[in-house]
Amino acid sequence: MAWLEVFRTAARLGSFTAAGERLGFTQSAISRQILTLEAEFGAPLFDRLARGVRLTEHGRTLLPHAEALLERLDGTRRDLAALTELNLGRLRVGAFDSANAALVPDALAAFRAAHPLVGVSLTEGLSSALLDRLRDGAIDLALVSAYPEHPYDTELFDLRPLVDDPVLVALPPDHPLAGRASVQLAELAGEHWIAASRRAESTLLAACVRSGFRPRIEYEVAGWPAKLGLVAVGLGVTLIPALAARAARPDVALVPLHPDDTPVRLVRTATLRDRSVPPAVTAFLGHLAAAAKPTARG
Repeated sequence: MAWLEVFRTAARLGSFTAAGERLGFTQSAISRQILTLEAEFGAPLFDRLARGVRLTEHGRTLLPHAEALLERLDGTRRDLAALTELNLGRLRVGAFDSANAALVPDALAAFRAAHPLVGVSLTEGLSSALLDRLRDGAIDLALVSAYPEHPYDTELFDLRPLVDDPVLVALPPDHPLAGRASVQLAELAGEHWIAASRRAESTLLAACVRSGFRPRIEYEVAGWPAKLGLVAVGLGVTLIPALAARAARPDVALVPLHPDDTPVRLVRTATLRDRSVPPAVTAFLGHLAAAAKPTARG
């Protein structure tokens, strides 16, 4: 491409000497590069005159192609610079449901304010499904959660700590334990429970089983708004991660569990190991860390 720039400049100025002055080369260096280009195309590109040079028929034919190629290269450079400067590009994020309650929206809002020209998409799903999408190239970054006893594949994924997410108990506002500083799970053994599944071991209520009792699941609903709505009117209690609790309704009492009973989810960011991280992902990770700080302090 450097040869084509030399050729275009010499053609526009009609002089190897002037082209050298413009490009910072000697006249002899310009002449050698043109000779190399003529050897490449197998035809003379300039007539050498007593004063300056003039395009041959081959040179006139080459000039618009050279200009188009150089303009395309300039456009490519501009696009690559825009990606680096976050004036172009995309950010494809996947996150689990409770991360999408407040953490991810806060981070996305800050990212969009800082980089409005970057296209953003958000996918919600279970952590295992999000890692599958990350592996397949459907997303650039996944927020996943896991308990210490169920780690993910660190050979395929680069998993970085974001925040530890303790579990709270959500109680009706008039519940006798609503004003407590902390509650032991055993104190809630006789309650009606609300969960996403009647199989306690597949939900947060596995902590109840580990505490020595099987919770009586009265209502089976999946979404946090539905769970907390049932809690608010006194139809039961539920466990809720602190991430989801950040978006909880005000007519629900959220009480920490006793440290001996508190399950703590490990929230991690995941990218593919041994792959370069796009600039948009690097920038978004900073906004995620800032958005996670209130949870980390809580």
